[in-house]
Amino acid sequence: MLKKLNSIRYKFIRSHLYGLFLITTILLSILLGVYVSLEPSWLTSEAIFLFIGTMVVVSFFVSLYVGFQSSGQIKEKLDGLSTLITSLSRGNYNSRIHLTPEDEVSRIGDELNGLAEKLKTQVRSLQKMADERSEYAKSAHKAATIEERQRLARDLHDAVSQQLFALTMMSQATLRMFDQDPSKAKSQLEEITSMALQAQTEMRALLLHLRPVHLSGDPLDKGIHNLIEELKQKCQIDFDVQIEEVQEVSDGAEEHLFRIVQEALSNILRHSEATSVTLTLKPLNQEIFLHIGDNGKGFEVNQDKKTSYGLKTMQERTEEIGGTFKIRSRPDEGTYIDIRIPV
Repeated sequence: MLKKLNSIRYKFIRSHLYGLFLITTILLSILLGVYVSLEPSWLTSEAIFLFIGTMVVVSFFVSLYVGFQSSGQIKEKLDGLSTLITSLSRGNYNSRIHLTPEDEVSRIGDELNGLAEKLKTQVRSLQKMADERSEYAKSAHKAATIEERQRLARDLHDAVSQQLFALTMMSQATLRMFDQDPSKAKSQLEEITSMALQAQTEMRALLLHLRPVHLSGDPLDKGIHNLIEELKQKCQIDFDVQIEEVQEVSDGAEEHLFRIVQEALSNILRHSEATSVTLTLKPLNQEIFLHIGDNGKGFEVNQDKKTSYGLKTMQERTEEIGGTFKIRSRPDEGTYIDIRIPV
């Protein structure tokens, strides 16, 4: 209630009431001064207070009506400006506002329209640059692609080599003590099983990055479906997938979105310990909306976002094509990523 009383409309009404109070005080002072100093026969104290009381009652309702009406147009303009700013902050750069007549508020609206046009132009430039980089990547020499995959394969081997070495050493030690201390050997077998599962999960997550960069010629929705079907066969995670076909998406934007999905799923496999994942991709109000959520262990966003290379990569890819990247997570409450790309 108090917040509503601080709105522009009630401030207008209060200003009229302040004016009424000031005028009433001045008239009362003048009439009392005339009554005390001159004592005219036509002016009595009852007449003074009757006049002032009538004027206050009538002026009060007039002030309410005039204040309410005069503030309506300004309130509508301010609401329009607020709606435009909200749309721009959400990435809808096609929003515009048209205000009449020409005044200070209308000039602010014109400046915001100009800002929206500049932001839209910059988004187009970013998407054009992404397309140019995509075309350049496609025309790169085949030998460079083979060399890059070989490098990734070496990194993949190094990522799990220590775990495999530890598994080998523990397996040999377990075999030697199996007859001497069966209970301890059983405990070590359970530890070996846990390490093997961890190494397997790490391997699957890293293998995601060995997929073709350009979706192998498939559209974005089909490429994501193929990626998830592959993961379903290799891990015990339930996927809730809702993907709609998106139109008017450049090759560069498709590539970035696919890589973002890859990186997000890789992070889920390696770190989240999730049992279910939700993925939504659909057109929404001249935007492409991508949502990825999991029921994993979560993390503190303000701490881990600064150090996570995967999260930085996803945010940079989103910003390169003019999109907005938002992540929500708390320990033991899962992680949720929302991405909006203007089209």
